[in-house]
Amino acid sequence: MTGTPPRGLEERLRDTRAKLESDVDLWVATPGSPGVHLIPLSYLWEGTAFLISTPRASVTGRNLLVDGQVRLGLGPTRDVVVVDGTAEPVDIADLAPETADTFAAKTGFDPRELDEPYQYFLIRPRRIQAWREANELQGRDLMRDGRWLG
Repeated sequence: MTGTPPRGLEERLRDTRAKLESDVDLWVATPGSPGVHLIPLSYLWEGTAFLISTPRASVTGRNLLVDGQVRLGLGPTRDVVVVDGTAEPVDIADLAPETADTFAAKTGFDPRELDEPYQYFLIRPRRIQAWREANELQGRDLMRDGRWLG
């Protein structure tokens, strides 16, 4: 522990929202058989939801199409944001061209240009937690049931 005092709710909310806007990559964990599957993906934060894309036939793509439950992790272990959410598939043809363009510009890749069929997923957070050190474990919930606290 660094001895830095824990952040209050407002500061933690501000820091977390800035991280959602500025980061590009996150870890995506999906439940499936034989167990949890974990991969890194790039994302676009749209203000209320994450947009990701992965091959439709990949383990992650299949898991999200079957179940839709997902856990995301952003940042290093000493400044982490953990998100539990629900993924909704969005076909490439159904995604607004402006959104697909913004995704491509932010992430550095454009699934529309690939030969392998990719699937977009819109992930709506239900719960968001953030903490830096053990002294921030209390009060780490920033969103519950899809609603920001504070």
